[in-house]
Amino acid sequence: MNQHQRWGFTDQAERWNGRLAMLGFVIALATELLTGQGVLAQLHALWPGP
Repeated sequence: MNQHQRWGFTDQAERWNGRLAMLGFVIALATELLTGQGVLAQLHALWPGP
């Protein structure tokens, strides 16, 4: 792969994607433990349907 490639599936982009996904997963778990509601229940509380 070209060293100067800035867009697409680069090693650096994949590393950041993985790190941010892990961070989001941990935040979702912590929020679920603190509130006692799952992520979908929390989203439904924010935007209730018709």
